[in-house]
Amino acid sequence: MVPRAPGEPTLVLTATSASSQIQDAAASTALAAHTTAPTPSSTISPYNTGLNGVNQPVNMLFTDILWWTLGFMGFVMLLVRIGSLAWAKLRLVAAMSQPGHKQEYWKVSQWHRMPGLKTGLIYAPLWKKRHNREIRLSSAVNMGTLPSRLHALILFVYLASNVAYMFVLDWNNENKYALCAEVRGRSGTLSVVNMVPLIIFAGRNNPLIGLLNVSFDTYNLLHRWIGRMSVAEVVVHFAAWAVVQVADNGWAGVRHRILHEPFIASGTVGVAAMALLLVLALSPVRHAFYETFLNGHILLALVAFVCTYVHCVTASVHGGLPQIPWVLAILALWFADRAARMLRLAYANWSGRGFTEAVVEPMPGEAVRVTMHLPRFVNVKPGQHAYLRFAGANFWESHPFSIAWYQHRYRHDDRPGLLPVAEKDRFSPLSPSSSSSSSASSSASLAGDGPAPAAAPSGPPYGHCVLVAGATGITHQISYLRHLIEGYNAGTVATRRVTLVWIVRDYAVLEWARPWMDQILRLPNRKDILQIRLFVTRPKAVSQVVSNSTTVQMFPGRPNIPMLLAKEVADQMGAMCVSVCGPGALADDVRDAVRQVQAHNTVVDFVEESFTW
Repeated sequence: MVPRAPGEPTLVLTATSASSQIQDAAASTALAAHTTAPTPSSTISPYNTGLNGVNQPVNMLFTDILWWTLGFMGFVMLLVRIGSLAWAKLRLVAAMSQPGHKQEYWKVSQWHRMPGLKTGLIYAPLWKKRHNREIRLSSAVNMGTLPSRLHALILFVYLASNVAYMFVLDWNNENKYALCAEVRGRSGTLSVVNMVPLIIFAGRNNPLIGLLNVSFDTYNLLHRWIGRMSVAEVVVHFAAWAVVQVADNGWAGVRHRILHEPFIASGTVGVAAMALLLVLALSPVRHAFYETFLNGHILLALVAFVCTYVHCVTASVHGGLPQIPWVLAILALWFADRAARMLRLAYANWSGRGFTEAVVEPMPGEAVRVTMHLPRFVNVKPGQHAYLRFAGANFWESHPFSIAWYQHRYRHDDRPGLLPVAEKDRFSPLSPSSSSSSSASSSASLAGDGPAPAAAPSGPPYGHCVLVAGATGITHQISYLRHLIEGYNAGTVATRRVTLVWIVRDYAVLEWARPWMDQILRLPNRKDILQIRLFVTRPKAVSQVVSNSTTVQMFPGRPNIPMLLAKEVADQMGAMCVSVCGPGALADDVRDAVRQVQAHNTVVDFVEESFTW
């Protein structure tokens, strides 16, 4: 028996006489001539439903391999995290009582291969210099950013393994419809397997951020690529089923099953939702209609997960498909993340004292400063951020804001005020001291979800910190300054030198952070540890860019990042951390400069704070 092509008669060869065979063939031809759709055949129809032709043992084997792959990666990252924490703690304890010139031991790399790894893999862009600088097709359209070399390697290993598992099939099977059934089972299984890390990496409340010291930005990158793989696999899953179904009953049969069978209908809707997710997530579409993308992304993801569950439980298999527990876990994670956000939002923004209040003040450079007065204590650490919802302007939207300054105190009405915040690339925070006195300020009703966990090191284990900020990137870096100076005075940090490099477009923009800088400059022993370098790239007059202080200097134009960092390394005190927060081009320049100074074989770590949306 051989398979037939769609629309062709079935030719069955038996051990009968030649005349009988001719009569049977003639009868089959006559029957085919009077039918408008192909007739079912035992070489086709069994393979368009259920687990017929599906190689479940191999599917489960590859499922286990993928689980172990993810678990192994996580375990390795956990070991690295534990090792780095232990080493940082040891360095802190040993160095926090030592002056900078006596931290020479921690200045030199203890493993001679580490600087080379940082240069060629850990901090290396995928190609040449560009990493976080957007690839622009026009002034309004961009294609996103490139992953680092390390991230690209991880993604290649994981995605290539998925592709390889797809092609481990019984290629010796002459029945192409049975082969399609095997492809259908494999692709569907892999797609659902990938949905588990997909939903974990998407969550803002992901506990792995702090546990593994991996930033949300990195998880977001993994989320996007695993999502693309999951969509590709589910499209293959649908296509493999459709090929067999069309061969068996034509397109009319496909339409009938989609409209009348819950198993096929739920699967089709789920595939459509995931395909639409992929289209809306393309960088030009996402950037042009971000809020539409975000809300649609959430709803379409829920539709896809629910349809996948219905698809699994309505299968013509006893007890449903074996992927049911995975889908239940996915739905549980999705709802748990949403519930955690709502509970944290309610807890942080309401108490017996009332609700969160905010003051918004316009600032030069098309920015605003926002101060939040929270009704209860919230533990805030340097480098953290929060997501804010403004009641008067699309309360369903939440935007990431860096926490630039925080102060735990009680006002005259016994309500604590803290958390001045600023949205990255758009806003800068407001000082508590100036918010109430400005006639241009206005009150606003908002709610803050946060602070979100930070993956970047906070600075205490380093003897030397270089903080680079571009424009509103100062909101991230300024949160470390007071922390490090006060820690220096208290003897709780190893830091003996801090250099802040802030790059702004014009002099008026300095007003964004003036209230906090004034407080920082008045801290005891500030001159012993802090050096500030301000660069004004487009001053209205060069005469504006002047400074009478040796520790706070202003310069017109852009800084020479490689030269600046080389000078810091020449005066390095102990281990050094270089942190950057600002536009992608600036971050790429700092990253490249850090890679260049690795040749000195000193400990220079790089931390990039970004939010690629």
